Amino acid sequence: MVLQSKARINARLRLCEIAGKPVGDLHPVCNGISELRFAFGPGYRVYFAQKGSKLMLLLAGGDKSSQSKDIKQAKILLAQLIEEKKW
Repeated sequence: MVLQSKARINARLRLCEIAGKPVGDLHPVCNGISELRFAFGPGYRVYFAQKGSKLMLLLAGGDKSSQSKDIKQAKILLAQLIEEKKW
């Protein structure tokens, strides 16, 4: 189901364009966290978790320069939410 959801998101991203350019791409990072990378600016990225085919939770965001810190923050936040049974 995750692959199917990823395909849907990627298909929608291809339909969305800014200034004639695709918005970005999507790929898994680790531990249920995925990265949406935007194809403009200084390499903007958002990190999220997805449950089922519809629910998404934004965990962190930043650009290429803060990528490692942002992924670490997203992992910590998701682990806390899972531990507290809120995700």
